[in-house]
Amino acid sequence: MTKIRTAGIRAGMLPMAVLALLVTGCGTERAGDGAGADRAPSRTPVATPSTPVDSPCPGESPTSAPPTAAATTAPAVPPVDHYAENHGFMVPFPLHGKQRCEGLRAVGRVEKALEPLRKRGDFAPESTRTALTGLGYPAGQVSSYQNGSTGVGFLIDAFPLCVEGTVDAASTKAEAFGGYPDHSGCDRPSGGH
Repeated sequence: MTKIRTAGIRAGMLPMAVLALLVTGCGTERAGDGAGADRAPSRTPVATPSTPVDSPCPGESPTSAPPTAAATTAPAVPPVDHYAENHGFMVPFPLHGKQRCEGLRAVGRVEKALEPLRKRGDFAPESTRTALTGLGYPAGQVSSYQNGSTGVGFLIDAFPLCVEGTVDAASTKAEAFGGYPDHSGCDRPSGGH
């Protein structure tokens, strides 16, 4: 006579039944369904790092100083999409304190050196590079590239001080920053962490 052993099968079915019950119950509640649909979803505020308050740099008026931390705080509710979170590695660090003043001085020197090129319509990357190395930046720290038919872009990698900008028929623009998260250097990263 053959006896079928079902005790082992029955013992294994209980955990499977519990697992199935848990899985089918997860993620089925939607906004607007069931009890409490009239309440707004509660979210825990996200802690935001404080932003240093910068004083005006020499030659800068108090009204042109950057906004204070109160004006630049992030909202307490995180955004629904995660684009900013996922691309945060491509957002440069702002400069603060003494480095900010050094950055503003560098931007002024760079714009002053490149403005004559813009006025005479010289949008050759080589000319831009020559003008920037003429300011004392080593050739290995300066890169320039063609930016359309009447424009040139440049990057000075004097990390932790970075200066980036463009020269075109309309204007000469430069901006100083302190590099990027996830790597040392001034070049914009192309991949995430």
